[in-house]
Amino acid sequence: MRSLFNIYLSRLFFLIFGLIILVYVLAFSIPALLIPAQGALIVLFVITFLDVLLVFSSKNPLYFERVHASRLNLGDENKISLHVVNKTKQPISFTLHEGFPVIMQERSQKFSALLLPTKQKVFNYSFVPKERGEFGFGSAFFIIASTFNLVSRKYIVEHESKMQVYPSVLQMKKYELLVFQQQRINVGIKKIRRLGNNSEFEQIKTYVQGDEVKTVNWKATSRRSELMVNQYQEEKSQHVFFVLDKSRPMQGDFNGLNLLDYAINTTLVMSNIAIKKGDKTGLITFSHKMGTQLPADGSSSQLRRIQEELYNQRTQFMEPNFDMLYQSIRKLAHTRSLIVLFTNFETEFSMRRALPLLRRINQKHVLVLVFFENEELNQLAYGPITTLHGVYQSTVAERMSAMKGRITKELQQNGIQTILTAPDQLSIKTINKYLELKAKGTI
Repeated sequence: MRSLFNIYLSRLFFLIFGLIILVYVLAFSIPALLIPAQGALIVLFVITFLDVLLVFSSKNPLYFERVHASRLNLGDENKISLHVVNKTKQPISFTLHEGFPVIMQERSQKFSALLLPTKQKVFNYSFVPKERGEFGFGSAFFIIASTFNLVSRKYIVEHESKMQVYPSVLQMKKYELLVFQQQRINVGIKKIRRLGNNSEFEQIKTYVQGDEVKTVNWKATSRRSELMVNQYQEEKSQHVFFVLDKSRPMQGDFNGLNLLDYAINTTLVMSNIAIKKGDKTGLITFSHKMGTQLPADGSSSQLRRIQEELYNQRTQFMEPNFDMLYQSIRKLAHTRSLIVLFTNFETEFSMRRALPLLRRINQKHVLVLVFFENEELNQLAYGPITTLHGVYQSTVAERMSAMKGRITKELQQNGIQTILTAPDQLSIKTINKYLELKAKGTI
């Protein structure tokens, strides 16, 4: 409302200026108007001169600060705050143009306000980074005007800042909360009943909602006159390796993030959950050659090491070398481990070429192979059809989508556990598979 008022005020002054000039021209033919027109023109020049003095009276009229977290979360909304303070003793009307990073491709957004003397204004906006790495925010600049709004100046504030975008810690904390809280069923995390002999008695505790009825200790209940249950501790110190394929097929895009970025966020989520459950986690990355090879560890510093390694991963334009991956797993995983492999098979031929090596890995370890549905193909295959050309597109897309199902079936026939998922469901489905394997005592 303030900026709109200033616009109307500026237009009013220009209208008055135009009327004065018109009256001054007419005064040459009507002598009685000459003196009032000259007086009005002098007043207008005085006001304009006063406006110039007000606008340029201070060398640094505004204080500007950009406030943000030192590390931003990949694919999440990150809050950026812009603090502006009027350092002068007069009202200042301004329009702020933020130095957005090039990746945001933001040109139209700007912030306007009228600040009274010594007052502060805070502007908030969200930055959703689609890539990992370091991004630079440039200097901000202001278009400043006084109350009269006849004169304006450009005021540049040198305030460049760097922001590092890491795999999403927000998602990691979110899924940790869902896994270890009772409300997890409502958001897709399944509550898996514990099977087999992979747990041992830990203590007797008071019953809380969600505890298994079968674990009720009736003797302790009768002694305490309240419902008591046996609590069991899961078998710990199992090795879990997360393997990231960085090759060409992982460059596919979904909602602005490539498939590798989805796998990276899920790896951080899963590493945190596995460590919280007492398991040891490791990390392996590969494409046409081997990348990171981080041994399994369950210490508190392992999660930080995994996060730092994930920060630097980039996709390659080469095909994956599964033979080299098999040799690396042999050297790194000395005991039977859970191997969660994030990859993407685009054709049945590429899957069958890797199948012999995948089977060899699965013989010594528990291999869970995670690959992705093509959401664009699914939309073409099952979306509305309005033209004959659309019928052809839908038929071809449906056949290509069905190929993913055939790949899944063939892998399962060879004893390999698979997860075929949309990118946005990756974390949920991977967590459920891990909890299922833990409950069944498979690892």
